[in-house]
Amino acid sequence: MSSPQETVLPETLESAKTALQQKHGLRYDAEWLRIASSHAPPDSAPAVKSEWKDVFELRAFTESLLGAVFRLAPYPEEVTETKVELDSPDGTHKFTVTRFATAEQRAPPREGEPLRSAVLNIHGGGFVSCTVDTFAPEMARAVVAQGVQHFGVGYPLAPERAAPVAVEDCYAALAWLSAHAREMHVDPARIVLYGDSAGGGIAAGTALMARDAGLEPPLAKQVLVYPMLDDRTRYPEEWPGRPFLTWKAEDNVLGWDAYVGADKRGREDADVSVYAAPGRAEDLSGLPSTYIDVGGLDLFKVENLRFAQRLAEADVEVEFHLYPGVPHGFENGTGSWVATKAIENRIKAIQRV
Repeated sequence: MSSPQETVLPETLESAKTALQQKHGLRYDAEWLRIASSHAPPDSAPAVKSEWKDVFELRAFTESLLGAVFRLAPYPEEVTETKVELDSPDGTHKFTVTRFATAEQRAPPREGEPLRSAVLNIHGGGFVSCTVDTFAPEMARAVVAQGVQHFGVGYPLAPERAAPVAVEDCYAALAWLSAHAREMHVDPARIVLYGDSAGGGIAAGTALMARDAGLEPPLAKQVLVYPMLDDRTRYPEEWPGRPFLTWKAEDNVLGWDAYVGADKRGREDADVSVYAAPGRAEDLSGLPSTYIDVGGLDLFKVENLRFAQRLAEADVEVEFHLYPGVPHGFENGTGSWVATKAIENRIKAIQRV
């Protein structure tokens, strides 16, 4: 998950909760709120600021906090990492794909068993922060929970490399995995794209690129967890849901400005690639089966709803979950019923491939 404040509740929590309940009927999920409120941030977590000096300050905070949060649970001993270095499609840099797998997953299937599925995992971070190493404990734990190996893509961050370079690199990683799948006992027809937050946006862009490039065999599925899809998302200052946001509207502006450019972000007439902002894509036909989930108090709720609806209108198979009363990153570290249910649903979506 990529939200920089995922374990820190808003300072005006009680007043915001009261206002939303009275005026709009929105409220935090009671159990989630109770558990989240009882959790102190890790000792190594940095202090939250109301605003960031620049995107690099946001990056430093996010990487420090998420690194601390993801290290709270142990890294599973049975999972090992191996890395392969790939050339970027534009020839300007190299990037790394990290394979997370158990010894059993690395071994050939038993006689009569099919080749396995695999997940190409695109981490979050608002387009501007985090690495595969930041998310490595989460990816390794997913391997054990899902029984499926993951391949984490070390895509370049904005603003150093703006859109759509991250998507181009992720598609190159997908094409590499598809071409070499059988060498790793993976069925190339059983590859899942997974991404959360900004990683979900990059995953959706990668799926569009795979469709347009005619990848064969095509992707089996995309799993998008509260994906960051549309640079045009905005809410007025007076919107009463603002105090509930863990990934704030101001954070969103910083991320999109770095990724697509401040001169383009949010403009209907701007030349923004649909690979960078899949929410702008007019044609969603031919995309793989898609899973999306998002919290009811997430900045991305409406853009995710619209994307799911448009996928359905394009006759793409869609599974969509809207979890009332929880914000961006709601599943991290709470153990609440809604968090557990969301994680279970994601596991089932991946295991069905």
